[in-house]
Amino acid sequence: MEYRIIKTPSKGTMELLLRRMGSGASEKVPCCDAVGLVQGRLIDMVYAADIAEKAVGVAVEDIRGSCPQNMIMIAIFGDTAAVEEAINKIKHEMKDA
Repeated sequence: MEYRIIKTPSKGTMELLLRRMGSGASEKVPCCDAVGLVQGRLIDMVYAADIAEKAVGVAVEDIRGSCPQNMIMIAIFGDTAAVEEAINKIKHEMKDA
């Protein structure tokens, strides 16, 4: 799996994520200071989303790739500390899985 954290994402980056969110463009991107991106296999993304949402106060959305039926990346929205904590929890839990 690959991990990235974008601190203070630009308006364009947030719009890009909105266009690719699995919930559709009718949903608004949650207000956030940071976005964590996690990419990997479908089974890992579902597990990682569950870990992130249980760990801290963040919102998780699936981000569609070139094949809409495949969720290959999730975005974790929240304040910087919460996003960093969620990513760290995912890394720790996935290592033990």
